[in-house]
Amino acid sequence: MQRRRIGNSNLEVSALGLGCMTMSDFYGSDRDEQESIWTIHRALELGVDFLDTSDMYGIRENEKLVGKAIKDRRHKVNVATKFGVVRDNRGGMMGYNGKAEYVKDACEASMRRLGTDHIDLYYLHRIDPFTPIEETVGAMADLVKEGKVRYIGLSEAPPDMIRRAHVVHPISAVQTEYSL
Repeated sequence: MQRRRIGNSNLEVSALGLGCMTMSDFYGSDRDEQESIWTIHRALELGVDFLDTSDMYGIRENEKLVGKAIKDRRHKVNVATKFGVVRDNRGGMMGYNGKAEYVKDACEASMRRLGTDHIDLYYLHRIDPFTPIEETVGAMADLVKEGKVRYIGLSEAPPDMIRRAHVVHPISAVQTEYSL
């Protein structure tokens, strides 16, 4: 498997990653936990070591699924997860949250669900229009300093927000949905 360096960071991952979203939610796919875990294990066997999830996929269930799948393999995996899209317990969209205190609470909760003491790449899933990006990224930068997060990224962010965020802390990755 070819390897790629993420942005200007030192994070090196497999050229192919595995997006885990539909294992728990979206696009009407059937959910089968055992098949999903098998898929993650098989991807790791084939050299795919970059897994992508979010706290909003399956209303937090996807991170638990990924955590279960990598429990005895964490040292072989680079985990990316996202925060900032808030859903109620029935899956309804409630909005976005980029407040500093929420960033830290969301990270702690994601690490618990994933069963890990750090997140390799932590993304803001969507920009909170009511919170300055500098506040959100400042809180993410604190997580890097604390060793809870290795690198940070933005998802679905416009260029001006990326530039403003990068002034606060280096942005290692930008994610935009592209689905075949």
